[in-house]
Amino acid sequence: MKARSPASAPVGQVRIIGGKWRNTKLPVPLVAGLRPSSDRVRETLFNWLTPRLGGARVLDLFAGSGALGLEAVSRGAAQATLVERDAGLARQLRESVARLGAQAQVEVVQADALHWLAQRPSGLADIVFIDPPFADGLWDSVLAGLGPHLAADAWLYLESPAGQTLRLPPGWLLHREGGTREVGFALYRRATVTLSPDQNA
Repeated sequence: MKARSPASAPVGQVRIIGGKWRNTKLPVPLVAGLRPSSDRVRETLFNWLTPRLGGARVLDLFAGSGALGLEAVSRGAAQATLVERDAGLARQLRESVARLGAQAQVEVVQADALHWLAQRPSGLADIVFIDPPFADGLWDSVLAGLGPHLAADAWLYLESPAGQTLRLPPGWLLHREGGTREVGFALYRRATVTLSPDQNA
């Protein structure tokens, strides 16, 4: 069944949990495949990422509501690129960015993630969020095209259906993982990263 456009679909909300935009609500239209990360999952993820967010360049490849990318900037990331294929969602992301006055920090790109990755990178990301529509099975294809867009010490967050095993390309080390009844989530670091004892906590 064809998904209704965001303009006509019922709208829910997700909130930014922490940082300068704490408790700001972001609209969540009823669009096929759109499934924002829960508050619980995002709180856990950003607790893990706190030591790495300051000044980071963030790439959110399936931005949807913008909850991951905007949360990162709210908590101290310097810049975020939000890639979203759906035209209505991209328009809504731009409206959210304008409402936050974040145009200087957040770029919204309407594009298919795989096509965008195939282009020459305009910058290198320190932190990448990959939370695609689960039904599309895009993890392997995205991971294969990600390399040129990554900083040498990049971090990678993946979200997938509970119980699904993802195989990462060589050079990635699991840092932390967790799950709920519906989803599994994990944070990886490039093998070149050296952590101090307190960062391993």
